[in-house]
Amino acid sequence: MSKDTPHKRPLWQRLVGQGKNLEPAAQAEGAATPVVAPQAQPPEAPRERISWWRRLKEGLSRSSAGLSTSVTELFTKRKLDAQTLEEFEDALLRADLGVDTASRITKAIGSGRYGRDLDPNAVKTVLVDEIERLLTPVAHPLVIDAARKPFVVLMVGVNGSGKTTTIGKLGAKLMAQGRSVMLAAGDTFRAAAIGQLKIWGERMGAPVIAGEQGADAAGLVFEAMTEARRAGVDVLLIDTAGRLQNRAELMGELEKVVRVIKKIDAEAPHAVLLVLDATVGQNALSQVEIFARSAGVTGLVMTKLDGTARGGILVALAVKFGLPIHLIGVGESVDDLEAFSARDFARALVGVE
Repeated sequence: MSKDTPHKRPLWQRLVGQGKNLEPAAQAEGAATPVVAPQAQPPEAPRERISWWRRLKEGLSRSSAGLSTSVTELFTKRKLDAQTLEEFEDALLRADLGVDTASRITKAIGSGRYGRDLDPNAVKTVLVDEIERLLTPVAHPLVIDAARKPFVVLMVGVNGSGKTTTIGKLGAKLMAQGRSVMLAAGDTFRAAAIGQLKIWGERMGAPVIAGEQGADAAGLVFEAMTEARRAGVDVLLIDTAGRLQNRAELMGELEKVVRVIKKIDAEAPHAVLLVLDATVGQNALSQVEIFARSAGVTGLVMTKLDGTARGGILVALAVKFGLPIHLIGVGESVDDLEAFSARDFARALVGVE
């Protein structure tokens, strides 16, 4: 959930209040054993299903509003000149597209058009095409290799980025595709994260490997890997504690978790997904640099795009790092997380139907 809507409690907190039997039976102190959830509750009455395009467009409305307004104001009844282009580039920078991207797009707009009257809609079309061209090389869905059992997905990121919630949503989507999923509560520093993941497991009907708060994360992940192999599950989703990218000792613990995984499966983790909070803007760039070096990040997930006017940061990340962008999130429900599409994102970011 975005930081701009504090009147709504996080999804997992609201779920806690729905019943008294969500917590699994007490475990022996320090133990990390599978918590197998009971059968999922009967589905709710059907509600109107909102299309992904509508969710994406509404989620990026804060970002698109600024860009759309700037284009309309700059290119209405005004001939293209150096001053107009400079102001246009400033608008792109305010949207967090980054210096290189803003410069590249500004040159594309100005090429062969000096001294001409430009229709704002035509400028928006060029803007969409340029953004799509930059994003297309990194728009890749998360591919689960069925030959690798379990297919191990390690989720990393700083505190508050939305890792645990993303794991729950991704797990629910994978199970809806017919895959068996196991969750590992590797964020042993926060009791809330452990409880949150258990709730997702309860609702999905997926087993959860969890220990006590403060338990050794590497040991818990080792047990999760062992149990996932024994049970023959298709996908193991591993949560990790949020780490500040400038804390060397915490990043060292994450490296230890990766080493433990490789002791059981030398090719795992098969995917290391860095979850980024869109509201941090340019700070996301340093997060990618550090986590890529420490955890071998293979792809990105961008969350909370509905809570910021800085949606352009995704373009800046694509241009600078070239890492696959697998998923984006624009809200708190399972349907608000979806595979990344360069064309759809570009259109929604600029506010074009």
